[in-house]
Amino acid sequence: MTISAARVTRAEYCVIACAEAWRDNGEVLASPMGLIPSIGARLARRTFSPDLLLTDGEAMLVGLDGEPEGWLPYRRHLTMVTGGRRHVMMGASQIDRFGNQNISCIGDWSRPARQLLGVRGAPVNTLNNPVSYWVPKHSTRVFVPKVDMVCGVGYDSAAAAGPSATRFHRIPRVVSDLGVFDFATPDHAMRLVSLHPGVTVEEVRGATAFELYGLDEPMCTREPTADELRLIREVIDPDGLREREVRP
Repeated sequence: MTISAARVTRAEYCVIACAEAWRDNGEVLASPMGLIPSIGARLARRTFSPDLLLTDGEAMLVGLDGEPEGWLPYRRHLTMVTGGRRHVMMGASQIDRFGNQNISCIGDWSRPARQLLGVRGAPVNTLNNPVSYWVPKHSTRVFVPKVDMVCGVGYDSAAAAGPSATRFHRIPRVVSDLGVFDFATPDHAMRLVSLHPGVTVEEVRGATAFELYGLDEPMCTREPTADELRLIREVIDPDGLREREVRP
């Protein structure tokens, strides 16, 4: 069976959806956090977003083969962040209807039931450059009515803080193992944009603890091209690690 005829897996649809987050971004630093977002960023660079800058996550800009292309000292990285020339795709332990994200704790901050990563750079990221999110297991534990602690700033929180917070704030998309979401609604509440093949609206509704826009007319996440499948399977992730993060 040829690659073009091979069955596309759920993980590969997720890679495509993540890659699309960087479409038409131009020369910005792609900062994917997680395996499938990383595959997506590398796929975007190899196909429809050739101007993307990729990093090793430490101190170097890297090329398509992972070899260093240039030095990226921390001060320059910060300049790119504060100047909006970076598009991050972070994870989320919780995310709510307006895009507030939590990676710090579950439960009340003064006495949490579970301690997580901590706030880290989420506030600075969300207030200074575009931030998208990747959720490998869509459930009501993650998609919550209100996050226990705001780490990544959502649209309602940014609006409440005023112009200094809204000036560069933007959440282009949320990708989960069920579908793709954005905030292109009148009140910037989350909207279902597309379902991955095999996923139903009822499944998304049952896995989300708040009302979503777009449930009546979602599209289907686009099919990868034969060349994109070849790149994913033979060049970028030949060991198939993507299938461990999102199982068939």
